Order: sequence, then C-alpha cells, then structure tokens
Amino acid sequence: MTQDSFSPVPRAGSVHVPIAPPPRTDGNALAGVGLMLVSTLVLTGMHFLVRYIGSDIHAFEIAFFRNLFGAVILIPLIWRAGPTALVTTRPLKLGLRSVLGTVGMLAWFYGLTVVPTAEATALSFGGVVFASIGAVIFLGEIMRVRRWTATALCLAGMLVMIRPGFETINFGIVMILISTMAWGVGLVLVKSLSRTESTICIVTWTAILMTVQTAIPAWFVWTWPTATQLLLLFAVGTMGSIGHLTMTRALQRADATLVLPLDFVRLVWAAGLGYLLFAEFPDSYSLAGSLMIVAGAVYIVRRERTVKQEVPAEGPGHP
Repeated sequence: MTQDSFSPVPRAGSVHVPIAPPPRTDGNALAGVGLMLVSTLVLTGMHFLVRYIGSDIHAFEIAFFRNLFGAVILIPLIWRAGPTALVTTRPLKLGLRSVLGTVGMLAWFYGLTVVPTAEATALSFGGVVFASIGAVIFLGEIMRVRRWTATALCLAGMLVMIRPGFETINFGIVMILISTMAWGVGLVLVKSLSRTESTICIVTWTAILMTVQTAIPAWFVWTWPTATQLLLLFAVGTMGSIGHLTMTRALQRADATLVLPLDFVRLVWAAGLGYLLFAEFPDSYSLAGSLMIVAGAVYIVRRERTVKQEVPAEGPGHP
C-alpha cells in the first residue's frame, strides 16, 4: 500500500474499525494490549447476544436497535465535538458508506442467527482481504507479491470452510460472505473519506443514516420487544459502542502493529463461548480454513507498519 494508507481492520461485525487518532508508541503498551483484549471479548459477547435474541426477534430489527442505541451512546462525544464537526463536503460518499454498512450489518446479524459464531467470526476476517483488493482497484494502491500471497491464502481458507461443490452452501454462510465483502469495500470508502472529513463527522453521519436505513427492513418484520428484550437490545447497542471505543483507547495507548493483530483473539472467544453456550465445536474443515484465514489476515495487518489514521466503521465493523 502507499505511505498514506492505514491498516484495515477485519471485522463482524463487527464488526471492527476503531475511532482513533494516529497511534502513539509512547503509551502504556501493556494497557493497550489489555484494552484490546477487553474489546474483543465485549464484541464477541455482543455477537452471542445477537444470536440469543435472534431466536425471538428478527435480525433486521436487532440491527435497527443496535444502531439506535449505539448512536445514543455516542451522544456525549458528539456534544463535545460541537455542531461544526458534523459539516461535510462529501455527503454522497458518506451516504454510500452508510448503505454498505447497512447491508453488511443486516447480513451479518442474520448470518449470526444461523451460523456458528466461531465460523462466522473466522469468515469475517476476510474483510481485510476485500479491503486490500478494493484499495488496489479504487484507490490505486500497490500490493506486492507477499501481500497477494497472503490474500490468496485467506481466500483459499474461505473455500476450505464453505467447500463449494462438495456440499450445499448454507444461506447463512452466503450472508456472512456478503457482510464481509460489504464491510471490506466500506473500509476503502472510510479511508477515502478520512482524507477530508473528521472522524466524528464520519462516525456520526454513518450512525444516523444506518439507524434510518435499518428501520426500513425492520418495519416489515417488526414485533414489539418486551421490557426484558428491550434491555437486551440496549445491551447489544451499548456493547457494540463500548467495544469500539475500548479498541480506540487501545490504539491510543500502544502501537497499532501491536494491538491490531489481537483482534484475531475474537476467534478464540467465539470458539470457547460457542462450545460452552451452544455445544458447538468446529469440524476439521472449519478449523483448517480458520487457520488459513487468520494466518493470511495477520500477515496483511502486520505488514502495514505506516499507520497515519484509523477511523471507525461505527457503524462501524463488524457491528
């Protein structure tokens, strides 16, 4: 990639690209590592909560509340920045970013209700691949042989996991892949927007537009949540925002090349919680494919050592 690029963060939803200024190497690295691990646990917990609620409430409605309550949590940041921070010169590109985010979140939440969370999490790391390819196509960035090799390894891992031609592809897997592609391309747009727009501007308008956009499909599957369900939905939105804000703080405390690869710990959390809560254990194909995807994605993330700006996929990364 070019010198002014940043490391795309493979998410979800995550779901996740952090709200952060340029990374600092003079902070407390150990605290940064701890915060990043907390972020991965909170976001993974949110994904399991989505799956639990999804047995009673449609995924599209959950996505609406995720955005609504997630935006509410961001109000103090918006208030602190002031109204001038929301002025944008690129409304069309912001709109397109929000559409991709909406598609990615709707597909991701639906996929979480039917696909084992560990498998969905592994596939979500492919977002870094689509972001890298999109940066080459749309931004003219350069990928050299080693990064293309890592990209090919990730794609091969996806094929191993879904095994096309050997078995019927689960519709949930298709939705997870759609989500991964949408988030990956969305990261390219975020990078482009970050050259002229402030972080708070991108975050706020994305949150507002995604709340409105997810309200439309939610209307067609709407069921009024009970008081308990509403609390759980509030927890989903809160955990999503806390997870991303914690990741932001981790990037402020430690170098990005140290903390970003820790995002892959989400796969460990997902496998462990999946086994404890749903008695899920990945088969040999899923394990092999996951290792291939993670190996390729870790290499891509760590190779990008010149990081000038990280901005959120809030809404987003993966959600």
